[in-house]
Amino acid sequence: MPDLLVEHHGVHVLVCDDDGAPIGSLQDALDHLVGAAFEGAELVAVPAGRFDDSFYDLSSGLAGAILQKFATYRLRLAVVGDISHHLLASAALPDLVREANRGRDIWFVADLDELVARLAPR
Repeated sequence: MPDLLVEHHGVHVLVCDDDGAPIGSLQDALDHLVGAAFEGAELVAVPAGRFDDSFYDLSSGLAGAILQKFATYRLRLAVVGDISHHLLASAALPDLVREANRGRDIWFVADLDELVARLAPR
């Protein structure tokens, strides 16, 4: 299935394909996520498995660079899927996830249903 641009509760969401290109560098994120979002997306929903393990190892700096690039381009990001094994392996990642999920620009969600629920007006 290719990436799909859909609308949920008035927000244009680029739902990325599970089988898309892996994201192992900042350039990968720019090429395959940010570039694709320019077709009208406000939020990019990326399957957690598309990110290289180094994204979840905060000491690599990859997550910080990608999150900063999304902020620079005023795009929102949702990492969609189970990242529990990464959370167990890291002391810092759970804090990042908790803080990100308190905001409105970066979310870590279990599935697309959770994302759609978070986008619903309150």
